[in-house]
Amino acid sequence: MADLAKKSCIPCRGGIPPLTPGECASLLPSLRDWHLVDNHHLEKEWRFPDFATALKFLNRLGAVAEKEQHHPDLKLGWGKVRATLWTHKIDGLTESDFILAAKFDTLN
Repeated sequence: MADLAKKSCIPCRGGIPPLTPGECASLLPSLRDWHLVDNHHLEKEWRFPDFATALKFLNRLGAVAEKEQHHPDLKLGWGKVRATLWTHKIDGLTESDFILAAKFDTLN
């Protein structure tokens, strides 16, 4: 399997089906500690010693998302950051969601 982190996200224009459960299952082992939820979205939470460190990491995630033009839902709390990924245009997962998750995995 190709290294997902080396690929680029492709903007979704809609009109395509989300990945099947089998396609998601084949991509998930390429990620570290991400959870596939209802074959609809990916989630991961990172823990940090304090708010400032978590905020710094959230900003790094945001910079990668902006560069890829693929924008996750990000949640910041004291000592934690959570990312939720799916392609809103099709209300499901595409390869770009897995690519962005793999890129996030390279940050820590």
